[in-house]
Amino acid sequence: METAQDVLTELARRYAFGDLEALVTERDPRSPAAGLCAFGQRVLDLDAEDFGMPEAVGDVPKDLLDRARASRMPQAPRERPRGALASLRPAYALLLEVIRIRWLRREMAPLVAAVHIASEYLPLLAWEPVLGHAGDPARIGRAVTGEGSRFGVPLEPGADRDCDHTRPERSACERTLKVAHEPPPGWRAYLDRQHSQVSHALGDCAARCRTPCSVMTRLDGRVRADLTERCKLAADFTDSAVVKLRHAAPVGHGFGVPSPEEVETAWARARASLSHHPLGKRALERGAGSDYPLPGLPELFSAIACVDIAPDDLLHEVTMRTAAALQR
Repeated sequence: METAQDVLTELARRYAFGDLEALVTERDPRSPAAGLCAFGQRVLDLDAEDFGMPEAVGDVPKDLLDRARASRMPQAPRERPRGALASLRPAYALLLEVIRIRWLRREMAPLVAAVHIASEYLPLLAWEPVLGHAGDPARIGRAVTGEGSRFGVPLEPGADRDCDHTRPERSACERTLKVAHEPPPGWRAYLDRQHSQVSHALGDCAARCRTPCSVMTRLDGRVRADLTERCKLAADFTDSAVVKLRHAAPVGHGFGVPSPEEVETAWARARASLSHHPLGKRALERGAGSDYPLPGLPELFSAIACVDIAPDDLLHEVTMRTAAALQR
């Protein structure tokens, strides 16, 4: 590289948004590249509270903000657009891009964290075609309440104990039916602590419940069978070796960081176990030989979602626009 400009451009191409922002700001605090870098870093960090909000990222083109907002969890009960509560598909496309970039940068701890986040909400991704949304608390009631439903019913002395949900899951399910009427702080607390438990609970309804209630029995037979297969695959992924790597990383309960070789080994083990599931086997065979760092993962998410999900190119677009801004 011949000049400082070349170095900055290469940093943009390597998605080094944080370092690049510091260098650009030092040279010119008003550079448009600085705002793009701040935005890119928030998206790469999956800081979904802020990355779609103009006040958090400075002067960023509206089309990029709109694409980021599609993966944002609304921070107030009536916030519009609904982002990841309307559909999780954009969020999973972004997760796939983030995983690819983390692999390119050899950053295994955040890669494993992104895989773990994906596992948390896979049941809601599976339920989305059935619900018509991604588990939005403002809309979910009509699909899970009513006669014969045990969804969110508190476990009290003498109450029906046929439901397999744990006490925390029952509490989260009960809360999701009410939280849309709470003030924003309560709404955000629910998203932080209980929304993933609702996802897990709905996955259990479809994949593991021994005595299904009307949450499942109200569904058409073919819809129910298809949903069950996709939720079983989601549950198998959550139990797989690659997701369990999180507990050996700083974001988990230990202090080790897996190496790229360890991630590859864990993914190979996960592929072997997921191939025992017919839907998983077909998905992984479609992804065999691809250049994605975890071959078959996009196809696996697509099978669970019942729609094609490919890695996004939002962050790639940010790098291209950042590189162009640096030339001005």
